[in-house]
Amino acid sequence: MPDTTRLNLSAGILSVTVALVLVVAKLWALGSTGALSVAASLADSAMDLMVSLGGLAAIAYAAKPADEDHAFGHTSAEDLAALGQSLFILVSAGVIGWAAVGRLLQPVPNLVTSEGRGMVVMGMSIVLTLALVLWQRRVASRTGNRVVRADSLHYMGDLIPNVGAILALWASATFGIGQIDSVVALGAAAMLAFGALRIGKGAWDALMDRRADPAMIAAIGEIAGNWPGVHGFHDLKTRTAGSRVFVNLHIELDGKQTLEEAHAIGAALRRAILHAYPQADVIIHKDPVGDLPHPDDPTKS
Repeated sequence: MPDTTRLNLSAGILSVTVALVLVVAKLWALGSTGALSVAASLADSAMDLMVSLGGLAAIAYAAKPADEDHAFGHTSAEDLAALGQSLFILVSAGVIGWAAVGRLLQPVPNLVTSEGRGMVVMGMSIVLTLALVLWQRRVASRTGNRVVRADSLHYMGDLIPNVGAILALWASATFGIGQIDSVVALGAAAMLAFGALRIGKGAWDALMDRRADPAMIAAIGEIAGNWPGVHGFHDLKTRTAGSRVFVNLHIELDGKQTLEEAHAIGAALRRAILHAYPQADVIIHKDPVGDLPHPDDPTKS
């Protein structure tokens, strides 16, 4: 199993485990305190668990090797899952914002009890969530997995409501104020919505075969343009699918050299591109210098 697959699976398994622990802990805290802020956090964690289970399934499916029906692999499942997660996050942001506004408009706040127990549970939630987010971000930076990145955004958004819940419990215990978390929740909802739109756009672009990052395209072009034996290149095309980037490239070589020599140059260039971008799938076509398209060809290929 490739290292990137192991990292992605580790992030998915850790996400499910943390979500399950938080659901159980917040159920106990809700029973002890009756706090609306804890109830909102519990509902969010329950949704986290469902989303994380779906994300883990997508990561496992995307890790399947290419087969006869899917010659380019199954990594598009990551984009589908990330798009679904972004929609879940948008819904979550809307629900949190709506609930926060409703609580702010209530003339009499609900009574909260056993605030200390609730604060301990929410503090534990923050520590576990922060540890998970740090690991997910490390994994996403190394693998480029959109599912892990989307899940990390979702849990990052949970940190603000958790902090708001602690502030609400503390304010309730100290000053009898129970509406502070609603203000914090509105900020969290806005941040979640912005991040969800960004993740969703990236997944949608990948599903629509949008080109790779322009910086990556420029870097590949620089590698090819400066490679020994390569007299030029053209038709550099890219598309993304999940954490994979598919690269097609035509290079221009001396037409008088042997096929073995031409193959050695192309193979070495391919290895160099893969070394710079391990997530890439590279196909290199070799043309003799000065080759012109056949008049029967609509485009050069």
